[in-house]
Amino acid sequence: MTDITTERLPADPTGFARAAELWRAGACVAFPTETVYGLGADATSDDAVTGIYTAKDRPRFNPLIVHLPDLDAVKALVEWSDEADRIASVFWPGPLTLVLPLKEGAGVSKLVTAGLDTLAVRMPAHPVARALLTEVGRPIAAPSANRSGRISPTTADHVAASLDGRIAAIVEGGASEVGLESTILGLAGDPTLLRPGGLPVEALEEALGGPLIRRAANAAISAPGQTASHYAPEAHMRLNATDWREGEARLGFGPVECDLNLSASGDLREAAAMLFAHLHALDARGAGTIAVSPIPDRGLGAAINDRLMRAAAPRG
Repeated sequence: MTDITTERLPADPTGFARAAELWRAGACVAFPTETVYGLGADATSDDAVTGIYTAKDRPRFNPLIVHLPDLDAVKALVEWSDEADRIASVFWPGPLTLVLPLKEGAGVSKLVTAGLDTLAVRMPAHPVARALLTEVGRPIAAPSANRSGRISPTTADHVAASLDGRIAAIVEGGASEVGLESTILGLAGDPTLLRPGGLPVEALEEALGGPLIRRAANAAISAPGQTASHYAPEAHMRLNATDWREGEARLGFGPVECDLNLSASGDLREAAAMLFAHLHALDARGAGTIAVSPIPDRGLGAAINDRLMRAAAPRG
């Protein structure tokens, strides 16, 4: 695609007004959320949403999450339910996406839903994201702001390294606090975990009063982030490494000698926040392989391991 000049916008009223102006004109603008940086465009415009897929080189069978500032805006697009209301009252705004039946006449581009009759919706908690969504007054479709399949961005500089010259602007907003994409909960039928993420599954199960159904590994794509190969660095990945091999970049967890440590104290929240940033940093060193210490498969560890397994999967 033809290079364009990518603006860097401050997180202030001037920057918010400019971002909203660009969105209304059909452009793509990257912005911070508490999970990762998103690449946003007007969810009601086919041309604007096409710009997301083009900038990211993203396959069009992969649906997008629509970001909204408040419940009234959400309810205008999806068939709301008492169950959704109970979950939203506990976890929104925050790192949780709900997949609900698309409301007839919602006006969302079919490219956002990838032809499905459901829509993924989220209310982000990041103050900059909330200010931007309020300013633009339109639903904003936004996957992660990086080339498709590559490491997700948790800083504006990560976005620029991947998409500079391909998008209209990047709104500055510091480092993402959570560092993993949102957990996705399907509520179009029985509550189903569609993707682990920045909200631990245990918290959802406690709120719902029972275990979630897990999406089958071979099920058709029904939400973002379900492709087998995703979040990948240029380097190959070796997971659950209990020793280090010559020439590897070493990503540790816990009290181990390594190049970068997700959390020397074994804190899974810290590890989640640092995962993508450390993968970016180690990949930049040019090692052929990044070896990763074992991560406990509980709480946020389940989402970390999900991202690592997809990063290590065979690439098309």
